[in-house]
Amino acid sequence: MEDEELAESLFVAQQPGNIRIISNGVGSNDTSASASGVTVVLLLSAFVTACSAFTGGFVVGYSAPAESGILADLGLSTAETMWILDIFYIMGWLAIYFAKGAWLLDLGRLSLGFGFGLTCFVAPTYLSEITPKILRGGFTSVTMAMIPFSLTVAYLIGSVVNWRALALIGAIPCLLLLFGLFFIPESPRWLAKIGREMEFEAALQRLRGKNVNTSEEAADIKDYTENIQQISEDKILHLFQQKYAYQLIVGIGLMVLQQFGGLYGFAFYMDEIFELAGVPSIIGFIVVSIPEIPAIALGSILIEKFGRRTLLMISATGECLGCVLTGLSFLLQSLNWWKEATPTLVLSGILVFKASYSLGVGAIPWIIISEIFPINVKGSAGSICNLVNWFCSLLVSYTFNFLVEWSSAGTFFLYASMSGLGVLFTAKLVPETRWRTLEEIQASLITHS
Repeated sequence: MEDEELAESLFVAQQPGNIRIISNGVGSNDTSASASGVTVVLLLSAFVTACSAFTGGFVVGYSAPAESGILADLGLSTAETMWILDIFYIMGWLAIYFAKGAWLLDLGRLSLGFGFGLTCFVAPTYLSEITPKILRGGFTSVTMAMIPFSLTVAYLIGSVVNWRALALIGAIPCLLLLFGLFFIPESPRWLAKIGREMEFEAALQRLRGKNVNTSEEAADIKDYTENIQQISEDKILHLFQQKYAYQLIVGIGLMVLQQFGGLYGFAFYMDEIFELAGVPSIIGFIVVSIPEIPAIALGSILIEKFGRRTLLMISATGECLGCVLTGLSFLLQSLNWWKEATPTLVLSGILVFKASYSLGVGAIPWIIISEIFPINVKGSAGSICNLVNWFCSLLVSYTFNFLVEWSSAGTFFLYASMSGLGVLFTAKLVPETRWRTLEEIQASLITHS
C-alpha cells in the first residue's frame, strides 16, 4: 500500500493535463525550463566522467597489444582480475611502467581493475543524476562509449609503442580526471538524500545555469527523495523482495547480455583471432578501429530518437551477425572451403561486432541500470549488477582459449546465440526510459512490480 501511494503521488507529474508554466510563459510537459539546458558545468562534468570511462577502456585494451612485449621482457603471463576502486588508476599505470617482475605488474593490473569496476557503475549513475531527461541518454551514451573507443585507441597506440610507454599514455586521462574532479559539482540527488539542502540547491543551479528557475525540479527531487527514504531500505538484502524483482531481473539480465555477447573474448585475444585467421595484427587493429567513432556518434543521436529498447535490440542483432560472420569464417577454414576468404570474413565480422557494440550494447545497459533503481537501493543494486557483469567477463575471458581449442567456429556461434537471446530478453522485459525523469521511471517500476 505504501509503495502504491508513493507511485500514485509521483505519477501526478506525468499526467497530460499537468501542464506547468515555464519562465517564458509557454506551457510545457517538461518539469521546468531547466529540463533541456546545456551548461558549461554540465559539459565539464560529462567530460570528466568520460575521462574515467576512457581510462577504463584503455585498461581493457592494454592487454592485447602489450601482451607479447610483456612476455618477452618479463617472462611471465598476464592475468586479468576484478576491478572495483577508481583511485588506483594512476597507481596501476605507474606500477606497470616500473614493473621489473610479476608482482608489481600484477599489483598494477589489480589496481587498474579496482578503478574500472567502480567506474562502470559510478560514471553512468552520476551522469543520470545530473543531466536533464531529454539529454540524459545522449550524454551517458557518449561517455560509456569511451570504453570501447579507448580500447581501440589502446590497440592502435600499442601497435607502434612498447608496453611501458603505453602504460604512461594510459595515465594521461587519469590526470585529466583528477584535475577535473576539483571543478564539478556533487550529484544534487545524492545531496538531497543525505539532507544537505543548501548544497543540493546550489549544485542543481550550477548544473542548470544561474538564470534558470530550478524551483520546480528541486521540489520534485526533494519530494521523491523524502518519500522513498520513508521506506528506509538501503541494505543489499532488501533488494531480494518482490517489489524489486523486476528491476533486478532487468539489471542482471542486461549485464549478462553485455558480457556473454563475447566482447572480452574479442578484446583480450584479438591477436590470437588475427593469427588464426592469417591477418597481420597491425592491419587488423587499424581496420577494426574504423567504425568506432561513427558508431558512437550515431548511437548518441539515435538513443533519444528511437529509445533505449529499440537501439539495444538493433545493437544486439548486429553483434549476433558479427559473431556469425566470424564463426562462419573459421568453419569454412576448418572444412578447407574458400580459405582465401577467411581474413576478409574475420575482419568483416569483427567490424560488424565492434560497430554494433559501440552503437548500443556497450552503453545502454549501464544507462538503464542507472535509471531504474530507487536511490535508497541504488548503491546495493549497482554493486550486484557490477559483480554479475565482471563475473561474466571473467567467465568469457577465462573460457575463451578453451572454447577456441574445442571449436573456433563453435565459440563465435555460441556468442551469437547469446546475443540472439539478448534481443528476445530486451523485447520482452526491458522498459523504455526515454524522456522521463528518474523519479517518474522509478515510480512506474514500483507499480510494475
